[in-house]
Amino acid sequence: MTAGQVFRLPDLGEGLTEAEILDWKVSVGDTVEIDQIVVEVETAKAAVEVPVPYAGTVLALHAEPGAVLSVGAPLIEVAAENPAAARYREEERAGSGNVLIGYGTTPTPPRRRRTRRPTTNGNATTAPRPTADLTTTTNLTPATNLRPAADRRPATDPRPADLRPAAESRPVTEVRRREAAGGMAPRVISPLVRRIAREHGIDLDEVTPTGPRAVILRRDVDRAITDRARATAGRAPVADRSQTTAGRGTDRSQDMVGQERVPLRGVRRAVAEKLSRSRAEIPDATTWVDVDATELLAARDALRRDRPDLGIGLLALLARICVDGLRRFPELNSTVDVTRSEIVRYEHVNLGFAAQTDRGLVVPVVRGAHRMTTAELAAELTRLTGLARTGKLPPEALTGGTFTLNNYGVFGVDGSTPIINHPEAALLGVGRVIDRPWVHGGAVVPRKITQLSLTFDHRVCDGGAAGGFLRHVADLVENPAILLAHV
Repeated sequence: MTAGQVFRLPDLGEGLTEAEILDWKVSVGDTVEIDQIVVEVETAKAAVEVPVPYAGTVLALHAEPGAVLSVGAPLIEVAAENPAAARYREEERAGSGNVLIGYGTTPTPPRRRRTRRPTTNGNATTAPRPTADLTTTTNLTPATNLRPAADRRPATDPRPADLRPAAESRPVTEVRRREAAGGMAPRVISPLVRRIAREHGIDLDEVTPTGPRAVILRRDVDRAITDRARATAGRAPVADRSQTTAGRGTDRSQDMVGQERVPLRGVRRAVAEKLSRSRAEIPDATTWVDVDATELLAARDALRRDRPDLGIGLLALLARICVDGLRRFPELNSTVDVTRSEIVRYEHVNLGFAAQTDRGLVVPVVRGAHRMTTAELAAELTRLTGLARTGKLPPEALTGGTFTLNNYGVFGVDGSTPIINHPEAALLGVGRVIDRPWVHGGAVVPRKITQLSLTFDHRVCDGGAAGGFLRHVADLVENPAILLAHV
């Protein structure tokens, strides 16, 4: 058997730098084929299934479910017999055809790195200090570019065992001490890791790295934060003498009891960052109106009865109404280009809709919604919802929206002032539909009433345009037959 071949976490595209292990599809000892799905990971965009470019026996899985790995970190190690390794090299040259976002099994030549020759001073030889930049290539491939430069050698080292370098087997702490003795700065590739350390007041000089070639990874900083919190909680309690009960101080250390800290990762972190940016950048305003949805529900029931094969539900009808409203009020189908101080209005409608999943709230995007019939909208909404609930939405299905529809009524609430999905300019919310007394035909009768709310970017339009859009949508909800005038 040859030495193990280490496959590292590939570049998943969309500028993503890390992923969380969700589920391993194989175990140690299993036999895998080239391009077999071996693991499911979750990025800030979506869950992605990752194929392995090697064939052979699984020697090791380098991360447990729940662990967060940076791009380029060891993922799985596979041992292949010599014939299998030869077949892999042959297929690698030809390309296996299985291309994941951001990488493929067809190798790309690595960019050359200029190295400095060792300088000799008497009998002492001074080797050049290693560079901290490990990202020397683009279009990463599993066979070459995802490995650090020191690791890019054949899986079977032709040199005798006593001549092979022993530095790779040294503990990371030893490498760290050696670099510290030479006065080197902490080795951190990810700007996100630096930001997290800065926000939590973590000194990177005190962090023990676990990444390849002594690189500090996010998990190292997270561990340092956790260790410091535990050390703080373990200190002697300090009594607050400003508040006393029967002459005794109040023990503030009890405030730490029962706390649970949940890391912001994957989709949840991406949502948090986007919503924070929206609140910080967009001067939003919200307007709302109560509407009689009795006729809209009647139209839905008639379609379900007469054409059940179309699968048209309430969300599809609301999506069709939104598209018609954006055709009349294009100001709301836009974004603001801050760098150029311009409002960008789109001729197309990429309609996003909020979908609740086990991994949190996601917003899939129906591309080209303005060209679709109601039945086509229904089919696409069903397809994307199914992918979202199974965690199989590709990253591109979560980007590029121009307007968002949020049916928060499914949670049993009447109204809301939702946050705009940055960088869009507006969002329509729909509350629950309930029986309420309503004046209809000159008499107070029970009707199906819901509340519509429109949150909009006040930079792209004023209250007149926003109110006009909302009133037009309300009219279509109350009398959906109006849509037939523009079919």
